[in-house]
Amino acid sequence: MRIIILGGDGYLGWATAMRFSNKGHEVHVVDNYLRRTAHQEAGTDSLTPILANLPERTRAWKDVTGKEIGVTEGDLCDWTVTEQVFRDFQPEAVVHYGEMPSAPYSMKDREHAVFTQTNNVVNTLNVIFAIEQFAPDAHLVKLGTMGEYGTPNIDIEEGYITIEHKGRTDTLPFPKLPGSFYHLSKVHDSHNIHFACRVRGLRATDLNQGVVYGIETEETVLDERLLTRFDYDDVFGTALNRFCLQAVIGHPLTVYGKGGQTRGYLNIVDTLECVELAVANPADRGEMRVYNQFTEQFSVRQLAEIVQKAGAEVGLSVTVDSIENPRVELEEHYFNAQHTKLLDLGLQPDLLSETLVESMFAVIERYKDRTIVDHILPRDRWRPSA
Repeated sequence: MRIIILGGDGYLGWATAMRFSNKGHEVHVVDNYLRRTAHQEAGTDSLTPILANLPERTRAWKDVTGKEIGVTEGDLCDWTVTEQVFRDFQPEAVVHYGEMPSAPYSMKDREHAVFTQTNNVVNTLNVIFAIEQFAPDAHLVKLGTMGEYGTPNIDIEEGYITIEHKGRTDTLPFPKLPGSFYHLSKVHDSHNIHFACRVRGLRATDLNQGVVYGIETEETVLDERLLTRFDYDDVFGTALNRFCLQAVIGHPLTVYGKGGQTRGYLNIVDTLECVELAVANPADRGEMRVYNQFTEQFSVRQLAEIVQKAGAEVGLSVTVDSIENPRVELEEHYFNAQHTKLLDLGLQPDLLSETLVESMFAVIERYKDRTIVDHILPRDRWRPSA
């Protein structure tokens, strides 16, 4: 199968590109190094060392495996770039990771909010029209986020909810209560893709993904040059990444506020399996499927306790501190999200309690000297000053 990976230089994009190539698919990656540029501006970096650019990474992949991955270095917001890639490659499946992925980045100020929404919404619209014009049978697998839903005081369904109102019944997209300008951009994407499926006959699967953890995959362990990135900083790092790094370097785990914020989580290995399952089981023409892509759910406080316990098992003395929450969010709330559709397709989850030390601590220990300590704690507040 011919598969385009948009955002192929990223944490998930690079791992996904190698996985599909390893399975014998013809793979082409596209990226404009947005994440790298943002890190350079902030003075931060991936903990794991990664090669300088996609051509170098794909050459290393060919050296190790003998398999090729095509590369386009360009911006999907530029229609001439998107048009040429789709016209030349003629994909059968499109895996779309190619967006600004950070809520804290989007909440820094007006410029960052505008850039996030412009970049994410415009490039996805370009992708929609490129599929329609040059690969109308292609299946779009779009990385959404569980953050689109927010934290409603009802169970979260998988994309749609059946509502009875004044004696009439309809099945409608599940209401969205996003908590950042980034998450709002993903809601706009979902609406645009849903519209394109209904009106223009696109076929798409929206993967509303939880928080991903883990560093190593079947492909990254083949050679150090094939490593994917690991972000732990205050802008791109997740709470679990931050906690694991802090545990290894002897820094207290920093829980934002009360720590009751609850989200879904999954291992990077499970993310790759979910994307494979979605690609192997495409949506029908005119259909937009929505899968909630996570395997377990935890509060931030529970994560800290799990990391503390795992650290003790390998001889680390781990302490936990609560700090002022820089975000505007409910710190204690109801959260129960359905996530059965990928399990029905055959997903076999890797649980956090069984993989934490192996998938995180050992790699962090190997590269801990690359830690930039000054960028672990939050620097930006989401509520403007009075």
